[in-house]
Amino acid sequence: MRIQSLDDARAGPLWRRPTTLLFLMAAAMPLAFATWSALLNNFVIERAGFTGVEIGWLHTVREIPGFLAVGVIALLLAMREQVLGLVSLLMLGIATAVTAWFPTFGGLLFVTMMSSFGFHYFETVNQSLQLQWLPKDRAPQLLGWIVAIGSGASLLSYGLLVATWDLFNLSYNTVYIIAGGACAAIALYCMAAFPQIEASEPQLKKLILRRRYWLYYALQFMSGGRRQVFVVFAAFMMVEKFGFEVHELTALFLINFLANMAFAPVMGRAVARFGERNALVFEYVGLIGVFLAYGGIYFFGWGVILAATLYVLDHLFFALAFALKTYFQKIADPGDIAPTAAVAFTINHISAVFLPALLGYLWIVSPGAVFGVAAAMASISLVLALMIPRHPMRGRETIFTRGLATPAE
Repeated sequence: MRIQSLDDARAGPLWRRPTTLLFLMAAAMPLAFATWSALLNNFVIERAGFTGVEIGWLHTVREIPGFLAVGVIALLLAMREQVLGLVSLLMLGIATAVTAWFPTFGGLLFVTMMSSFGFHYFETVNQSLQLQWLPKDRAPQLLGWIVAIGSGASLLSYGLLVATWDLFNLSYNTVYIIAGGACAAIALYCMAAFPQIEASEPQLKKLILRRRYWLYYALQFMSGGRRQVFVVFAAFMMVEKFGFEVHELTALFLINFLANMAFAPVMGRAVARFGERNALVFEYVGLIGVFLAYGGIYFFGWGVILAATLYVLDHLFFALAFALKTYFQKIADPGDIAPTAAVAFTINHISAVFLPALLGYLWIVSPGAVFGVAAAMASISLVLALMIPRHPMRGRETIFTRGLATPAE
């Protein structure tokens, strides 16, 4: 096993640097996950006869591995973070490739669980590696580029779907195999091409909860619940209410990622200039407006053009979430990053485990009320974001700890 220090790896050839590996992983994950997401709503409605109840349960099952993200800490006793991240990415690719082989409720729950373990464990480790490998002074800008690269990979997937779905009469099975296979191939290449990169600060390999991270935990909890409404029900609305077909929904996703490619680097510079608090306040105010307008589509009968516009704005606001990562990077002890990433992912998914199923039943009664719940959660997030200092750091994690000489545990 080739092991290199972080400083040596940064000074190495471009194709073996830590940032290059982060960029490749950022491109690989959306090839599988974005394609799965683009096809999912049409696939489950056409092939498995899903309603809001079944789609709610599917996403509840999908979030269970996120809730179990603390298991990453145990796995790190047996393997390095970089290895675990790439193995998880490989698992995501394989599970995506075989999705269409399981066109039943039970089968989809099983394959979704497998792909979800790959996705969530990869995301947990990937977030940790980003915060360890990226220098603090350039982290917002580089995270913006990572978001843009992920959006570019999604754009490639969606662009090919829009261009070829009807032209070549593609099947769900063909697309899932190609997309999942591409993700798995990149993971295998990264395993072979890159050395094992040793971060400068050893990571704790035990469960930790620190009082001084309470605001970060609270923001993660609210983010998880709020995100579920967007992931589960916004796209489902486009299919169920407005009858979007695969290529139409994919075209909407394509617009989303074009916008993200253009604006994510700008957002990264904005976070660096205006700070995490202002960026998150801007995000949450925007999301409150978007979710209220979603509700208006059902309560007042607003049309498809507004719905599609809101979907794009929704996606753009969520792209600012990396400001939460850089907030934590500034307040964290260096050795806390890996275990706290796992804990934070679990906290993020507490509401995600039960909320989609519960909201699925509410959706049957009043779809507009589902988006009202999301607006309320965004409002709570806004209040929490106002507690972030303008210049967070260890010992100044919230506006209430301003002036502490040493960080409290």
